[in-house]
Amino acid sequence: GKGVDKEKSERLAREIMTLEFQLKELGEHVADVLEATKLQMQKKQSRTTEELQAEMENEMGDEEPESEESDDEMEKPIYNPKKVPLDWTGKPIPYWLYKLHGLNIEYKCEICGNFSYWGPRAFERHFQEWRHAHGMRCLKIPNSRAFHNITKIQDALDLMERLKTQLSAKEFDAQNQEEFEDASGNVLSKKTYQDLLRQGLL
Repeated sequence: GKGVDKEKSERLAREIMTLEFQLKELGEHVADVLEATKLQMQKKQSRTTEELQAEMENEMGDEEPESEESDDEMEKPIYNPKKVPLDWTGKPIPYWLYKLHGLNIEYKCEICGNFSYWGPRAFERHFQEWRHAHGMRCLKIPNSRAFHNITKIQDALDLMERLKTQLSAKEFDAQNQEEFEDASGNVLSKKTYQDLLRQGLL
């Protein structure tokens, strides 16, 4: 009974381990194809309907000249003298679009280790990203909304000190702000109340 069950379970475990190993090996062989397929699908999803229709017409027509053209295009170096970022097709984006989005403006952040961010959108987004959060953690400053748009280390430390003094000013001072009421209904500060109590006037 028990010996047979144990033998069956061991055999089953061996078979499962063998299958898992084979699946892992297959996954490693197919990983490149899966990645290429994923990239192709992302490209297709970002295309307009006109581009998709033109691609389908090219596929139905003669593919030989198309492939020759694409080979020629691939071999030509991309002309990009102004170092404009590339779009998803691998070609530089139009210069007017580059200027419109402010990608020609460089923002440096000292807290991030003098890292450069190109364009206001990337600069705004970086305050929530790991590099800035790590820099703030190293300075022992919380990465809160109050420190948004602060890029200099000294400015961040000064603001932290200012916030600490404001917070301490708002804290309740029991010695001076605590109030007591005597039997007649008079409101007195803690110090005055204790003085009067010691003198036996209450």
